[in-house]
Amino acid sequence: MPLPFLVNPNAPVPIFRQIADGLRAAIGRGAYAAGDLLPSVRVIAEELGVNPNTVHKAIAELERDGLVTAERGRGMAVLAGSRAQARASGDEAVMLHLAEAARLAAAARMEPEKFEQLARRAIRAASAETLAPERAGGSS
Repeated sequence: MPLPFLVNPNAPVPIFRQIADGLRAAIGRGAYAAGDLLPSVRVIAEELGVNPNTVHKAIAELERDGLVTAERGRGMAVLAGSRAQARASGDEAVMLHLAEAARLAAAARMEPEKFEQLARRAIRAASAETLAPERAGGSS
């Protein structure tokens, strides 16, 4: 199963953070339920075309946040209660990025309506990117 998110190496957000946020959002949506194992570091790294150390750093953040735990000989398992926690963490991550974008918009003296319009366009573009792997896979 392909990962339910992509990373953008040109984004100002570090890749490990994009991976952590992507996994956090997937847990929040229920793509990974309590007890499910995340794909291995190697699998995630290969699929996203990134260094395994970058993936490990992202997963370590999720472990520190209490969303996943290492199960000896099995991998990283999603903890019970992680879905609600991931939603809250995801909201916090989005707010941090929006706050930075809002600072840039304010510095550029952008009207709030224009900022909102750009935010909506960015959401549509991100949604299209997120759905692209699912569409590419098709049905068998």
